[in-house]
Amino acid sequence: MTESANDKPVEKLTFEEAAAELERLAKEIAHHDQLYYRKDAPEISDAAYDALRKRNDWIEKRYPELVREDSPSRRVGAAPSEAFGKVVHKVPMLSLSNGFTDEDVTDFWSRVRRFLNLDDDEVLEVTAEPKIDGLSAALRYEHGNFTVGATRGDGREGENVTENLKTIDDVPQKLKGRSLPDVFEVRGEVYMSHKDFEALNERQEKAGKPRFANPRNAAAGSLRQLDPRVTASRPLRYFAYAWGDASEVPADTHSGMIEQFRHWGFEVNPFFRVCTSAEELLAFYHEIEENRAKLGYDIDGVVYKVNRLGWQHRLGFVSRSPRWALAHKFPAEQATTVLEDIDIQVGRTGALTPVARLTPVTVGGVVVSNATLHNEDEIERLGVRIGDTVVVQRAGDVIPQIVRVVEEKRPKNARHFHFPDRCPACGSHAVRETNEKTGKVDAVRRCTGGLVCPAQAMERLRHFVSRNAFDIEGLGEKQIASFYEDELIRQPADIFTLEERDKKSLKRLKDREGWGVTSVANLFKAIDSRRTVDLDRFIFALGIRHVGETNARLFARAYGTLEHFVEEMEKAANRDSEAWRELMAIDGVGEVLGEAVVDFFAEKHNRDALKALQKAGVTAVPLPAQETSSPIAGKTVVFTGSLERMTRSEAKARAEQMGAKVAGSVSAKTDLVVAGPGAGSKLAKAAELGIEVITEDEWMEMAGG
Repeated sequence: MTESANDKPVEKLTFEEAAAELERLAKEIAHHDQLYYRKDAPEISDAAYDALRKRNDWIEKRYPELVREDSPSRRVGAAPSEAFGKVVHKVPMLSLSNGFTDEDVTDFWSRVRRFLNLDDDEVLEVTAEPKIDGLSAALRYEHGNFTVGATRGDGREGENVTENLKTIDDVPQKLKGRSLPDVFEVRGEVYMSHKDFEALNERQEKAGKPRFANPRNAAAGSLRQLDPRVTASRPLRYFAYAWGDASEVPADTHSGMIEQFRHWGFEVNPFFRVCTSAEELLAFYHEIEENRAKLGYDIDGVVYKVNRLGWQHRLGFVSRSPRWALAHKFPAEQATTVLEDIDIQVGRTGALTPVARLTPVTVGGVVVSNATLHNEDEIERLGVRIGDTVVVQRAGDVIPQIVRVVEEKRPKNARHFHFPDRCPACGSHAVRETNEKTGKVDAVRRCTGGLVCPAQAMERLRHFVSRNAFDIEGLGEKQIASFYEDELIRQPADIFTLEERDKKSLKRLKDREGWGVTSVANLFKAIDSRRTVDLDRFIFALGIRHVGETNARLFARAYGTLEHFVEEMEKAANRDSEAWRELMAIDGVGEVLGEAVVDFFAEKHNRDALKALQKAGVTAVPLPAQETSSPIAGKTVVFTGSLERMTRSEAKARAEQMGAKVAGSVSAKTDLVVAGPGAGSKLAKAAELGIEVITEDEWMEMAGG
């Protein structure tokens, strides 16, 4: 990963710094998702947004145990607007992993070959095509007739914009040819050409209406009109490049499918190419980059996809992205501005984060007015002072970020910033902890106020009601802050007793400023609808340190019920117990994460908060098995020895897809051991416990070949 001049590289982040960074990134990216996907009014450029995601992904790769429930890596887009009917995507519309450097592309190439265990002389074909900067849309055809069209939405549920899509000339109402599939969902991008965009803005000006900021916003806003006649008046176009739900797939390569789209009557990108080396991919990327301005429409990079569909299936998916594809993004721009001041923000974990307040400056067409500085060591490393002229970049590891200080423009009255040793929110001491194991001092300074700190308490409540936790509509940051300050909500359980307490209150919620009978009724209805949530959401909402979305799901699948989870974590307080060994055996759980979870339930105030939630009628439901018909659904599987026909990561991914839990060690709760050549102590342990052991060939047959 390219090292940023002003930001601490990911590989140098401490565990605590990484957790604080992921928290900040999740919140900031969610904010931009809402602006981009629901309001069609982004505040930052695509490059800036991509860089936010890039840093998030790199931190998660380094610290997988820190992946959050609300992590951008577990989320696509934003929830669909209530203004449109909803369409559930039978095959989720996931986004792609991003690459930003030539090294990212060669790494992608190597990862694919390694995952598939390809011989050196075996040819790997990867397609390449420009990445259109528009709005994703799925078109469902039944017996060749266009029936339903939807936006991506949050990846699982989109907006029904069928009538609007019918107005686009590039969207066939009926597919050409014979022997058409009974069901086929074509996916692609709705966009607007530069020429049409300028003509539209001229018409806007003549009509006394505001100009659109860019073609992407114009296309998205046009497609999401409530009146299809407005959409019909806008010059929208459509490129087909993928597919979703399909009763049959008429080709065995991605390039073959693109050609099929052309035969069916779709427009496909003319710059599509099949490459057989990473060098060819990079040559295509730089060729497109050089001719970008001549294309006549906006692109923000190049997309690479493994050509053979059988290999795509084997590679599968990780988090929100397919392993078999990569979006190679174009770089961003820089600008110079003045750092006017530095503020301190207090996060949910008590981390004090310095934020640079900048004289507003336009970078790549978007106004930037602040940037994170992460911690006091980063301020010292940069040598930045209040009043300095700085170079700002909206790409890289942190967005926006200060790349460097222009020292020759430093004014005489430039001031050093003295990092506070007390929390600005509660006045408690703010300290840098020393890691007992390594002896290293944490780069992050944290408030010691804990639950007495209003900044932390409010952040914990905001986290509890956030989208990937309890997801309570109508309880945003503003409402939480207001209710907290007025002592209406001080702990999570208070949310679920609010209606009952409001009925007995002299000052009713409906009489508060900004509220009314309808809005209060809607809030209470939203709260009541979330008294029962999935177990992984419940675990994530508790705000346990280092427990993100992925880890919460790990625990939910490993323990099944909330009661069992809590019981086992309390037993695991004894590090010599079977419960602790079972916790450590869960694939993906290390000592740091295990300690954090066990320590959480060892605290009386945390157990009290949990009991209060249960007393208020809040329950968690177990996650459904992923494949109920699978012979290993709900079972715990351990792989040991060398696998020769399938890589270890591929085997693990397949087992999880079949509904199994993959553990790293054999215990009394293990149901099946897959043993390859060289299996040692795990095989002996399985024999000792009488656990079923099968060969790799038997596993391949069970996994469907």
